[in-house]
Amino acid sequence: MKNFPLILFGFLIVLFSACKEDKEKVEEAPTESFRNEVAATEVNVATAERKSFDYLIQAPGKLEAGSEVLAVIEQAGYLLEVNVREGQFVKKGDVIAKLDPTEPEFRLEKAKISLRNANAVYESDKLGFETLFASDKTEQKGVVDEQLKAKSGVFLAEVELREAQMSFDRSVVKAPISGQVADLKYKAGSLVGSNEVLCQVLGTSQFILKVKVLESDISFISINQKAEVYPISNTQTALEGRVTGINPKVDESGLVQVSITLAANKALLPGMNARAIIRAPQNNSLVVPKDALVYRSGRAVVFTIENKESKWNYVEVGKDNGEEVEILDGIEENSTVITTNNLQLAHQAPVQIIKK
Repeated sequence: MKNFPLILFGFLIVLFSACKEDKEKVEEAPTESFRNEVAATEVNVATAERKSFDYLIQAPGKLEAGSEVLAVIEQAGYLLEVNVREGQFVKKGDVIAKLDPTEPEFRLEKAKISLRNANAVYESDKLGFETLFASDKTEQKGVVDEQLKAKSGVFLAEVELREAQMSFDRSVVKAPISGQVADLKYKAGSLVGSNEVLCQVLGTSQFILKVKVLESDISFISINQKAEVYPISNTQTALEGRVTGINPKVDESGLVQVSITLAANKALLPGMNARAIIRAPQNNSLVVPKDALVYRSGRAVVFTIENKESKWNYVEVGKDNGEEVEILDGIEENSTVITTNNLQLAHQAPVQIIKK
């Protein structure tokens, strides 16, 4: 029994060594074996292509009528008639209102009488120069004729008649352009002053959408460039327009006003909100689907596939058109990029491509 402690001590050493070897075997299990035990993530893929890329410049704005002209009451008086209502279509020259014409009629009749009287005096004075007017002295006859008309008051009476006729004509308000009546201010029976605005006539054969574009995007826009317009009344159907004006000034917010003209449409009204999309083609851009782009810690990442594993790539992003994204740096052309199940994907994770 003297050797029992020695035997027990030897047994414990052997047991401790065996446990240590088993622990080392567990810790030294190859990473590859562990990775093989993880189920591969199923993903859809696309190819990073170098091609023409439509950069979309989007901006909201308000529609305006192609032309907006005020119908002005040019002289004071009572409105006897107002022949239009708001929203009514009128043609240029249509009578839309009438003032009481009594006073301008009196002035017109008086001017006509004055001219007749002046002509009578002129004809009477002309009798004193019968011999001259019967002769061939054309130049001398012209000088004397002008003197007689001036002396008799014919010239002044003719001017006064034209003034009276203009005053009478102003008692009738006519549509300055063809279009729709808006902002009608007076009714029949109203007493109005001179140069009062009766209404506005909106020429709606064309509409203009004015939008504000970032100054950094203005270099991509040019006159006559196509644009898609989506009115708020129908956000699914695009109306075709063209850029017809670019303000050569940048406002305090760093924006530039762009005018887009589009044809008349029954669904459009002046003042309506709309959204414009201007397409600016970019040539020879490296492009991936927008779904391939994810953000980690505020940085853009695109996952590619190498040896059936995901590869994490930080990328520099360019322009975005809502469907595709321009990649300036970070991946190579023709790389296979992952477009699904990439939000929580890790670097060097096993992946399986879903065959379409």
